[in-house]
Amino acid sequence: MTSIQTLAWLNGEILPVQEVRVSALSHTLHYGTGVFEGIRCYRQNGSGRGGVFRLRAHMERLLESACVLGINVPWNIDHLCDATLEVIRANDFQECYIRPLVWLDEGEMGLAGGGNPVMTMIAVWEWGAYLGDDGLRNGIHCLMTSYERSTPNSVAIRAKVTGQYVTSFMAKRQVKALGIDEAILLDRDGFVSEASGENLFIGKDGALMTAPDEAAILHGITRDTILQLAQDYGIPVELRRFGRSSMYYCDEAFLTGTAAELTPIRRVDDRDLPTSPGPITKKLQPAYLNLVRGDHERAAEWITKL
Repeated sequence: MTSIQTLAWLNGEILPVQEVRVSALSHTLHYGTGVFEGIRCYRQNGSGRGGVFRLRAHMERLLESACVLGINVPWNIDHLCDATLEVIRANDFQECYIRPLVWLDEGEMGLAGGGNPVMTMIAVWEWGAYLGDDGLRNGIHCLMTSYERSTPNSVAIRAKVTGQYVTSFMAKRQVKALGIDEAILLDRDGFVSEASGENLFIGKDGALMTAPDEAAILHGITRDTILQLAQDYGIPVELRRFGRSSMYYCDEAFLTGTAAELTPIRRVDDRDLPTSPGPITKKLQPAYLNLVRGDHERAAEWITKL
């Protein structure tokens, strides 16, 4: 069993993560009523010091997710951003993954809860490429899973709610058991939605396509970053729904997410894509990886330095 030795920030206090205690009667443990984020800190080229990528945007989404659930987080965005830098410094990290988590502790056990204490934690640890270094370089194998992305009327699809990720958990377990890297979920109408934990782009004839904002997707911050980089580089992007057939005859495809960064797809189901990484991916992936490490004109607006 692997134990992550790191310090975490919990309700204003820095302590070893193993000392963070969650009650067996925590409302969130029973009902999935928590919200979270995934953020990365990168060692900056030149200075060698750490910088957190789009920290404020992530914390804004954390508070918005909590608002959707009706959870009143007792910390404002400035407190949360400062706490993130504090806990990274306490661990003496220059590069790490950051996991803010808000949950409801022990209190009323009915589904609606009622006055349960709100717990806020920010944990950090060193974590490499989520889908593997080889995946970043050469692409991964994806499978259109039988699991369906939830609809807006069934869950709060715009919020990063802990309980909603059980579908992604099941889809990921399914593909991993088959020796496949990642799962792609369709929506209830059969259109491509997103992967188990990433947004998805396809490229055709020099242009990109991804699911529109109103689709059953999480509005990923990395997705937003890639959309802006594509605009900067003059790459056309169409936001519209598309089916699985579009993935079979596209020129290239890639996933985006804080953990996955920008990972190309080399194979979908039983079909190899023509290129992996493709020409658009080869332009955007290094741009993104340089940006998060400070080598880009947008770095000043998006990186919070330690």
